[in-house]
Amino acid sequence: MHVIPRLLALPLAALISVTATAAATGGDSDGKATVDTPPVSAQMQGSNSTAHTQNDGLSGASPLADLPPCGGDARQGRGGCQSEREDLSEQDRKRVLTVTRPTTDFSKAEQFEALSAGAATTIAPIDRQIFSQFSANLPFEAEQNFKLGKALFEKLWVSSPSSTQASDGLGPLYNARSCESCHPRDGRGRPPEGASDTTSMFYRLARTPHDGTEREMLASHAVLNFPDPVYGVQLQDSAVPGLAAEGRVTIAYREEPVSLADGETVSLRKPHYTVADLGYGPLDPRTTLSPRVASPMIGLGLIEAIHDADIFARADPEDRDGDGISGRPALIHDAKTGAVMLGRFGWKAQSPTLGRQAADAFAIDIGLSSPGNDRSHGDCTEAQTECLALPTGVQERLGPVEAPDPVLGLVTFYASNLAVPARRKASFPETLRGKQLFYESGCAACHAPKFVTRRDAPHKEQAFQLIWPYSDFLLHDMGEGLADSQQVGVADGREWRTPPLWGIGLTQTVSGHTFFLHDGRARNLTEAILWHGGEAEKARNAFAGLPKDDRKALITFLESL
Repeated sequence: MHVIPRLLALPLAALISVTATAAATGGDSDGKATVDTPPVSAQMQGSNSTAHTQNDGLSGASPLADLPPCGGDARQGRGGCQSEREDLSEQDRKRVLTVTRPTTDFSKAEQFEALSAGAATTIAPIDRQIFSQFSANLPFEAEQNFKLGKALFEKLWVSSPSSTQASDGLGPLYNARSCESCHPRDGRGRPPEGASDTTSMFYRLARTPHDGTEREMLASHAVLNFPDPVYGVQLQDSAVPGLAAEGRVTIAYREEPVSLADGETVSLRKPHYTVADLGYGPLDPRTTLSPRVASPMIGLGLIEAIHDADIFARADPEDRDGDGISGRPALIHDAKTGAVMLGRFGWKAQSPTLGRQAADAFAIDIGLSSPGNDRSHGDCTEAQTECLALPTGVQERLGPVEAPDPVLGLVTFYASNLAVPARRKASFPETLRGKQLFYESGCAACHAPKFVTRRDAPHKEQAFQLIWPYSDFLLHDMGEGLADSQQVGVADGREWRTPPLWGIGLTQTVSGHTFFLHDGRARNLTEAILWHGGEAEKARNAFAGLPKDDRKALITFLESL
């Protein structure tokens, strides 16, 4: 991992006094990517928060107007509304409304636009390790915890009992031996190329409700869904020695040509999944299977620091404004507290916090229990008696779980502080043209460009930052083409959380591929857009109707993120 310049840990006025709209330098002759960034030498005294130091005349911001309160039909939040944020003073609220208003000026980059994660943005060299940098404003004394978390994220776990007790607890059934296996270099997973290449893609299992009682449990958010009675919530393709794995999945693709308005034809591949070599009998006939590739790890702590009210403000489940976009929040029941929380992580927004996401991944993907999920036999079900009879990695001296608080906490801290890279070529004319087309095509209706994080975020380095994730973190109907027939909480089979787009242009650099969407079926960004349906069909058709040069410009914009 690079030891990066601590530019963004300088007093924030030093950063903000130099706009992010300075002309980009262009590509070097050796082909290295270039970044729009302020000079390191800029040093001034100032405030410790991005939004706080911005004035009401930011480049590209619409004038502040009398804005309606958010609520009910709060979808007007796309154009700005007064969300109920108790963390803001009246002065802060006005600043936040100003900097988050959608731009109408595409002649130049917006101020601070190149700094995708505010003061946390990394300007490390663009290479395969760019997603593995710590946030640039992370305090020096916290870097050790980040490095410890990284070591645990990459740690290979072994089955119990083992002479290396600090590493045992794997399985008994599992999909991966480490977090890094699913998220190589903290990047995006991919569909398998062969029978043994399945680590960064897994298969969720869920059955339909039996009766009215189970339907009520779903409606009240008491459960996300109902697992297969034998195979649990996920198909485990690996097992410790002496135990049979649950099965494997083969994928066959059918090419489907799509004609664009200018006569060009794009071939989309539609996947078909077959479960083979089931180790414990047949799946329940009502069980559905949903493939998921692992998502990039960058910016997760900042996503957690977005105020709930700002996400609710963009919801319009009844489509009262008639724009065809009816995003709705994912409401998740917290089993420990009994509270209903806003989900924001995962393909179906099924996790309300990063800690819960990490705990569930430990338990289901690797088979490790933790304070957040104490299932020491992982995803073994009551029907899998041989699995439940095997030893676990629980050690009495360390408590009742295999990955106690220090382990789970450090991994969560690491994931929370993985930096988002700075934009490349944000000021280039073709990028700006693509940005305008992104807005005009309707993409920004769901891929909301920017937020200002909570003033009172638990970690001060993530507090009050202007960030550019390009997501509203709501659930949207994406059409039958992407449907998986599986309900997860309030999300039905056609609904998916809008994924953040920051860092998407570095997928090839970090992950060595350009497979996109929840199952990696899209082989490039053009295919990913053309798979959009449902609420996104209008935007998809707008893209398909563009001339080739305009489509290229829009893709160039996405690749700059």
